[in-house]
Order: sequence, then C-alpha cells, then structure tokens
Amino acid sequence: MTERIYFDNAATTKMEPAVLEAMLPYMTEKFGNPSSIYSYGRESRLAIELARKSVAKILNAHPAEIFFTSGGTESTNTAVFSAVRDLGCRNIITSPIEHHATLHTVEYFRNRGEAALQYVNLLADGHVDLSHLEELLKNTEGKILVTLMHANNEIGNITDLHAAGLLCKKYNAIFHSDTVQTVGHFPINLRDTPVHFITGAAHKFHGPKGVGLLYINENVKIHPFIHGGSQERNMRAGTENLYGIVGFAKALELATINFEKDSNHIKGIKKYMMEQIRRNVKGSCFNGDPEGSSLYTVLSVSFPKTEKSEMMLFNLDINNICASGGSACTSGTDQGSHVIRAVNNNPNQVTVRFSFCKNNTKEEVDQVVAKLQELI
Repeated sequence: MTERIYFDNAATTKMEPAVLEAMLPYMTEKFGNPSSIYSYGRESRLAIELARKSVAKILNAHPAEIFFTSGGTESTNTAVFSAVRDLGCRNIITSPIEHHATLHTVEYFRNRGEAALQYVNLLADGHVDLSHLEELLKNTEGKILVTLMHANNEIGNITDLHAAGLLCKKYNAIFHSDTVQTVGHFPINLRDTPVHFITGAAHKFHGPKGVGLLYINENVKIHPFIHGGSQERNMRAGTENLYGIVGFAKALELATINFEKDSNHIKGIKKYMMEQIRRNVKGSCFNGDPEGSSLYTVLSVSFPKTEKSEMMLFNLDINNICASGGSACTSGTDQGSHVIRAVNNNPNQVTVRFSFCKNNTKEEVDQVVAKLQELI
C-alpha cells in the first residue's frame, strides 16, 4: 500500500486548489498593509471587508459581528476571557469533553479564583444532559458563562445548539459554543440561534491554517483580548492575516455551495466503514452516538486491546494510513484522551478516530478495514 490514506480530516483538511488560487494574489502583487492609506493598502482593506461580508452572509450574521483571528483556540480564549473580565461572569458551566482550548481556559480562571467552575453531566451515549444543564443554571447565583461545543471533535456527538441557547436565554446566561467542527460542515443561521459567541477555523473545511473566526453578537460589548492597534474594528490588534482571511472566506463559500453533494458523499463513507467494521472486526464498538445526532465526518471506534492492537496507530502509520487516537491536538503524548475517558473508560480497549472528507473513497475504507483485521 504505497498511496497514503488520509482519515484524519477532523485534525486538518487538505487545502482546496481554488482556495489557494484566491489567496495567491495577496501573497504576491497585492501585498499592501490593510492599515495603509494609499491604494495598495486600500486594496488589501477591501479584500478583508469583502471576506467579512461573505462570511457574515453565509452565517446569517451582521458583518460587524464577524472578527478574524488566528484560529479556534484564540477565538475561544477571547470569548471566555471577555465573558469573565468584561461581562462579569463569575460562574462557568462547561462539559468534561470540551476541546482543551476551552477546558484549559476555564480551569485557568478557576485556579486564579476568578470564576467558579461546574461540569454538566453526560448521558450514556456521550451527549450533554440538557436537563442537568437547566438544573445547574437554576441553582447558580450570579452571572453565568455556559460554554458547550456544538460537535465533539473526537466522538462526533452534536449538541442541540438551539435548545442549549434557549436555556441560557431563560436564565440570562452568556452562551459560547465552540463550533470549530461544524462551521463549514453544517448550515448555521446566527440570526436564529440564541448564542453570544461562536468560533471557527478555516483548516477544518479545506481552507488555510492560522486563520479563524470569532462571532460576537452585536448586543455584547467587550474589550480587546490583544492590544496594540485598531485592527478588526479595535477588537484585535496586529496586522491582519490578509491572504488567510481571503482563504477563509473562499473555503467557506465553496463548502456552502457544495454542502449537499459533499455531505451526502461523506455520510456514505462513514456508514460504509461502520458496516465493514461491524462485519469484519470482531469485538469492536463505536463511541458516542454515531447513527444519531453526530458529525458525518467523524467515527470513533474502540477495538479489543491485544499485543498487536496496542501499537495500532503506529502500525497504521507504517502502512501509510493516517488516523488519530483521539484529539490530534494532543497526539504524540501518551496521556490518552480525556473525551474517551469520560465516555468509555475501558482499559481493555484501544480507541482510534477516523475522520473523513469529500476526497475519501470506499476503496480506501476496504484497505483500512483489511489492515485492521490483520492488526487485531
């Protein structure tokens, strides 16, 4: 097997050629600083504002609510910092299976004594227990920040953003959702979603790395997280990542145009892999709610632990198969996954996350499943 099989698209995706094409002029001849007043600068400024309008239109938000950042992690940090420091949230409610960009940030405030921290329970299938969320909201005094991811990056479970948002509204809580796995993969209508902050990252939907999105609802007034200049309408200092921003908008536009075709293709790949694993790899099971409310791009599988399967990721890698053991942001460390510990704490199993994109094929699934049979 010489051709590399890439089943780790939840970590990052391959950039679309049309996205690179849109970016190239801003890497070469259109290189002006967007803050400069001469024509080179105005050309760059215009490109950024057109990108902002395009993104706002797709998400059904106002352009003034869209801010470009370096990625999902910075966006999440900004939202949580702002909620505590500017909006007076002295209580934070989150779940134990959030991305570390959220968990480490909320723990930072708890450890400094700036906010109390509570975790909402998970149901047996790994979904957030919304009735427990309501209980926590009802019994917590003072201003609350609720931060819950729209879709989990390791097991794929999707939280009902609308239902969670309405609960936050009912109890006057600030609501932030990490939507890094869903922006560019699902239609999101921010006019119709009760949320104060959402986040996105272009490299999750065939755009460039190093550029992200922070949506801040127009009714929320916060101070900058990064100081030093008036960029991003005084909200984020520093010369803008011009070609990254152009790439973000182009990638989101293409993902939106091709949503139906691509999502149906990827759903088919995921379903086919589940069928093949069930049929051919005895003792395996799926984590989360893969046939229910779940990302069509992610499949988390637990295999029986054997001498061979303990080295599963290493052996897949030797055979040119890219997958991850949980979250790619911590791959290379052997701490294991906090998400898998929370939903399936079975020491006799080895978990692998396979995540798909529009470029994957059923032939690739067949090759991977054949290799899994050898390894278990």
